[in-house]
Amino acid sequence: MAAPANTVKPKTSPKSIKFLFGGLAGMAATVFVQPLDLVKNRMQLSGQGSRAREYKTSLHAVVSILRNEGIRGIYTGLSAGLLRQATYTTTRLGIYTVLFEKMTKADGTPPNFFMKAVIGMTAGATGAFVGTPAEVALIRMTSDGRLPADQRRGYTNVFNALFRITREEGVTTLWRGCVPTMARAVVVNAAQLASYSQSKQALMETGYFSDNIFLHFCASMISGLVTTAASMPVDIAKTRIQNMRMIDGKPEYKNGLDVLLKVVRNEGFFSLWKGFTPYYARLGPHTVLTFIFLEQMNKFYRIYFLDS
Repeated sequence: MAAPANTVKPKTSPKSIKFLFGGLAGMAATVFVQPLDLVKNRMQLSGQGSRAREYKTSLHAVVSILRNEGIRGIYTGLSAGLLRQATYTTTRLGIYTVLFEKMTKADGTPPNFFMKAVIGMTAGATGAFVGTPAEVALIRMTSDGRLPADQRRGYTNVFNALFRITREEGVTTLWRGCVPTMARAVVVNAAQLASYSQSKQALMETGYFSDNIFLHFCASMISGLVTTAASMPVDIAKTRIQNMRMIDGKPEYKNGLDVLLKVVRNEGFFSLWKGFTPYYARLGPHTVLTFIFLEQMNKFYRIYFLDS
């Protein structure tokens, strides 16, 4: 009887490299979608309080920003966007990988769908908590251009923003809005997981799709639509809280629920979905670009380090 052949386990990159590449891929994708993030934030703050709505549509916002602030203006807050990816994406990926491996059975059976959802939401919430300071800086930097010159904060970059926020308002301000930020991460992860698998199944059952990249693209677009609709009210609460100022020693909003009630009362129910178009337009390309960059980095690492 012949002895079983020794199977050589293929080399894989270490965990630290996987986390590093995950963060770098997210940062590279952010360079392309940062203008959409800026437009989304401006739309969510438009018409806040008693002010008239500055932007009628997303296109109007883009044109106004380009006319008043120039090409550089559309990339305001890029350093904060990059730091957010470096902190949020790397932490989320690290937590997810560790928990996924702990929940995998000894025989290699991966966790079931429910456990994957729990792991995804836990990793998302933890990453959101770690990334909140960069998120606060991003919201403030992208919103600065809509204010009169004498009211602008004038942060020069993300580190200047973090330093000044700590010095002028206290270190706890860096985590202002962390509850709605974490809630958004949980909603996004849950909605993406559930809607993607359901969309894929429904499209397959029509008989017009086979399991290929076109099906994945269509399911991703439907999933993005559901995720955007589900998470935008939480996102606008996060944006308003992180950008708010103190008025006569009191904050503009008490909490996320107070934001939602005031938006509905003063601006109308559908104002909870302000910035829907740039938010949805950002979600798909950012995910696709992240995976493209991640695949390329893994490919080059394999060629130059693992196979050499």
